[in-house]
Amino acid sequence: MVVCGDDGLAHRLAAELRGVYGEQVTLVVPADRRRVRQPVVGRARAVSAAFLDRMVNAARGNGDNAGAERVVEAGEPTEAVLAEAGVERAAALALVYDDDETNIRAALTARRLNPRLRLVLRLYNRRLGQHIEELLDQAATLATGAASEASTVVLSDADTAAPALAATALAGTSKVVQTEGLMLRAVERRPLPGQVADPGLATLALLSATSNDPAGADGSEGDGEHGPRLLPDAAAVREATGRGTIVLEQVSYAGEPSVPASGLTGVPPLGSLFSRRLRWSLAGVAGCVIALAIALTVLTGDHPLHATYVTLLDLFAINEPALNQSTGRQVLQLLTGLLGLLLLPVLLAAALEAFGAFRSASGLRKPPRGLGGHVVLLGLGKIGARVLIRLRELNIPVVCVEADPEARGLAVARRLRVPVVLGDVTQEGVLEAAKVHRAHALLALTSVDTTNLEAALYARSVRADLRVVLRLYDDDFATAVYRTLRAAHPHALTRSRSVTHLAAPAFAGAMFGRQILGAIPVERRVLLFAALEVAGHPQLEGRTVREAFRAGAWRVLALDTRSRTEDAPGAGLVWELPEGYVLGAGDRVILAATRRGFAELLGRRSRDAAQRP
Repeated sequence: MVVCGDDGLAHRLAAELRGVYGEQVTLVVPADRRRVRQPVVGRARAVSAAFLDRMVNAARGNGDNAGAERVVEAGEPTEAVLAEAGVERAAALALVYDDDETNIRAALTARRLNPRLRLVLRLYNRRLGQHIEELLDQAATLATGAASEASTVVLSDADTAAPALAATALAGTSKVVQTEGLMLRAVERRPLPGQVADPGLATLALLSATSNDPAGADGSEGDGEHGPRLLPDAAAVREATGRGTIVLEQVSYAGEPSVPASGLTGVPPLGSLFSRRLRWSLAGVAGCVIALAIALTVLTGDHPLHATYVTLLDLFAINEPALNQSTGRQVLQLLTGLLGLLLLPVLLAAALEAFGAFRSASGLRKPPRGLGGHVVLLGLGKIGARVLIRLRELNIPVVCVEADPEARGLAVARRLRVPVVLGDVTQEGVLEAAKVHRAHALLALTSVDTTNLEAALYARSVRADLRVVLRLYDDDFATAVYRTLRAAHPHALTRSRSVTHLAAPAFAGAMFGRQILGAIPVERRVLLFAALEVAGHPQLEGRTVREAFRAGAWRVLALDTRSRTEDAPGAGLVWELPEGYVLGAGDRVILAATRRGFAELLGRRSRDAAQRP
């Protein structure tokens, strides 16, 4: 496996491939990135950094060690660098540079060097990613002269992490995995004391037994029996009284997610054209006109429509003076004329406000007065922009804070008409302008850990019970921050998330093919959803659904029948599988798996164990 990148995702992905799948990894990073403290995964957490360095040096001298890493220092993934990394002999290549163009250029070069290479690209532009995926797959087919096993998978760490970050900020929000028309929806449920939560279609995980204890488990893999339990069996679920669960609520086919139509139009709604005072002023003028028309009808006996017409003529000063008419009629004409004079500034104000509203339709909105119960989103970079779209899909009110006036997410906020506060979040008054004291939650998603932490601490000083979600690069640092904030504010919900930690499992799974559909976070662990052909997997083939289930490793959720009966009526997804159903070689199943369970299904962990003395 070859991994090329210039940020934390490359190191996290390499650690995932080594620690979970037991793969040989060649890591291509710039020279200055080599000094970044590399993340460790699973059992490797107990190994010191010095030992890791010795392992790297040993791998450079012996390329046959499974689970070892070789490091190539290079600023750009040129053809010479890719050749030195062994792309011509590699099974898969992951290009996870932060720049889309760099990844595309390297992918084209790698496909020429090795047409059978499996490619995984990190691209932020989803539409471009679809075209690149088709282009590279077609190039592999033409180069080999037949249908090739090579595949290209385009992923975005922003798209992978955004649903999890959005769901973490909102109580009761579903965790959704949606790809290629398949949608899986899971939800967190908290039972009453002494009771067991409704299992839904399937219980995917048991949450930490000490989640309400500030000194309890933090939801990581090292928490033992007190931590979260992924894919528990029925006996474990029955015994987990009073313990929170994550259950599968829905498995279906659905179209691609769409942004609400109200957020896509560039024309502001009619109610936003005029201020409340102006609307009341116009309503008052209309009421006075109606009252004068009624008075004229009573006084002269005219038809109400004719009386209204005459009143409007008097209002606009285009009627004849009532010289030879009754005193009452003359008084009404004077009052109507006076009302017409008062109407002029109101009409001028309406014209100016409407003009200003149309001008600001393409600009940034400010947080409206009286706003409350919203989510304050800090940072509109790649991650923040995707999280913003996800929150608006859920119709959640959002106020964004961004220091860079050229941030890519500002265009998204402008299009969705989301209020934005431009300013440095560490400066006094910026969070107050976003009305954080009346907010429901704070999502600190800037690319600087210290900025996110400072914003979270300040927000907690303003409102102690505020729900806070922090994006932090280093997972160990995120765990320490989580424990400290939870101990300091035991009655407030605190979550710290590493985007690389959320995204790396999906990238790692994609390096073995297109099986990975998505992932959802379970506290500080990750649960994968995958689509697998049963053929070639002895853990599934020829076994019943009950026998194929392995607690803590994998669980079959549904049977996908589209591939064999694409045109048959009713063909699609069978999610109510009898436990006695025997999985055949021609079946394709949707399953949930832990990272190590998925690695075992692919034969990676068993191969690694066989090679050990």
